[in-house]
Amino acid sequence: MTDGDQTFEEEYADLGATTQNAMDIAETSMDIVRQFVPDETLADRVRQKSVHSMGDIEFQHLIRFTGADDLGGDEDAPVRAGARAVLEEADVVTDITMVKAGVTGRGHDCDVSKAIGHGKELAERTGMTRTAAAMLELDKEDTFEGSIVTIGNAPTAALALADCIEQGTRPAVVVANPVGFVKAEESRRRVREVSEEFGVPAITHVGRRGGSGLAAALTNELIHVAKDVRTDELELDLDAETRAESGKNR
Repeated sequence: MTDGDQTFEEEYADLGATTQNAMDIAETSMDIVRQFVPDETLADRVRQKSVHSMGDIEFQHLIRFTGADDLGGDEDAPVRAGARAVLEEADVVTDITMVKAGVTGRGHDCDVSKAIGHGKELAERTGMTRTAAAMLELDKEDTFEGSIVTIGNAPTAALALADCIEQGTRPAVVVANPVGFVKAEESRRRVREVSEEFGVPAITHVGRRGGSGLAAALTNELIHVAKDVRTDELELDLDAETRAESGKNR
């Protein structure tokens, strides 16, 4: 491990823990999660993080992986794509402030920004939501091209992003977990549809639950996977089947 890698190792603490006691609690918690969730693939790591974030063992069955990378369209593809984007210091763009605040500042050199606050004039002129207008405004600036785009709150932001993808925008990976009873399920389904059609890697879920905490947690797992690659604890260029057979998840 190089001095630079050692610095990342010391600065990065999973689940936001910064003290030894907090890190012990976090690791114990994840050990409990692994008793109920498989630990064979990169997708399993995301499922584990979803269970921890939601406090619900059954939530692992609601996570969906779509799209493809250079290795193919297996369930690990969005995780590999996200980790590569982190290693390449791609931008992370969130829909709202709460999601941005939940993305760890350790273990990476990515710029993390939020969409909300952009597109005010468009929202006022058209009556569309502020988050949808923000997504469309940022897309005009190619903000999402090659970026990690994380949506944890606004279904209309996910719908707008799906339209952008349909029109040619290509994020490195999309993490879309908007929550609610109006358009939330529809928006995630729409993201999955364009993800499959155009090959854009995406991590979503089904059902009404979700939210900013979940979206931030799944994005943080992409950062954690990248950290493990950087410190030679993980080989990234394996598909899910090969990884499960070789036991090289960690």
